[in-house]
Amino acid sequence: MAQRQGALPPGTRLVHIGPHKTGTTTLQGAFHRSRRALAAHGVRYAGASRQPAHAAAAIAGGTPVHSLEAPSMAHWEKLCAEVAGAGRRRRVVVSSERFANADAAAVRAVVDGLGGERVHVVVTLRPLVKILPSQWQEYIKSGHQHTYDKWLDGMLRRPPYRKPTPSFWRRHRHDELVARWADAVGADRLTVVVVDQAEPLAHLRAFEGLLGLPDGLLEPEQDGFTNRSLTAGEVEVLRLVNRELARAERPAPERKLVREALVRCLRGAHVPKDPAERIATPAWARRAAAEVSAEMVAGIRKSGVRVVGDLDTLVPEPAAGDSAGPVESAAAEPSLPVGAAYAAVTGALLAAAEAP
Repeated sequence: MAQRQGALPPGTRLVHIGPHKTGTTTLQGAFHRSRRALAAHGVRYAGASRQPAHAAAAIAGGTPVHSLEAPSMAHWEKLCAEVAGAGRRRRVVVSSERFANADAAAVRAVVDGLGGERVHVVVTLRPLVKILPSQWQEYIKSGHQHTYDKWLDGMLRRPPYRKPTPSFWRRHRHDELVARWADAVGADRLTVVVVDQAEPLAHLRAFEGLLGLPDGLLEPEQDGFTNRSLTAGEVEVLRLVNRELARAERPAPERKLVREALVRCLRGAHVPKDPAERIATPAWARRAAAEVSAEMVAGIRKSGVRVVGDLDTLVPEPAAGDSAGPVESAAAEPSLPVGAAYAAVTGALLAAAEAP
């Protein structure tokens, strides 16, 4: 277990920037459900929901996946006012992985807006090889149509590695992400928390230490909220629906409604049990990810930022079959139980019928 860290000073504005797919949902849910207990210990969790997605997207770029409402600077200004109004002694936590989309100018705007010298940035990290299938899935959920093989090819083998999703490396070139934010706040005001797969709640304990909270105060939500990954078959259904909606030139709001209904129905109709249902990353991509990960870890070590956890776990040992050889594709043709496919398509059709 990672050693407990000393608490940040009272009045600190702890800004957690993700990035995406690094345990953010668990962390944000734990903060959201514990608002009353946090307040008793002098900590405010900013925003009214699990994360201030619209405010973060307004200043850093991007669009919240699960909302038809466009982000505006009014969202950002409201968040800044809430943080400023929390007082000088209360610690405030602001968490959104959408901050990871920020370029250097937006980073400075975030820091200035949320407290300037009182801001302490926290970055959560997990192995890149684990992030790849999760992040591709998120792109499909937002409407993209490329296969996993094609996406991996663009991200790992086609310089300058910006197509088809230029946001990927802005978020997940983790050494550059850390450097971009450390340039704005200083290395002494940035902490990297390594998310340990062997101890899935260790990052909650790390945040408790940073905030001076009792061990165990932050616990995952138990209200049924789920952010489980889709299986390979489920993502393929969604990808094909995305393609057909684009061919039909359906309006963007309608496409979004259909996608969200489809994802909800897929998750509700099928409980994955077979590991073979997971999205499989081919060995060549795992090797490439390991090489990039080693570079990123070296850069983070040189940066001088505080690290909670073991950076070496971000560079996994080669798995059996990862030795150099012929380039292989991601997996065999994905499949999905007929009942789950029926429920998902029915839900999507109903959503399309109800679209304005």
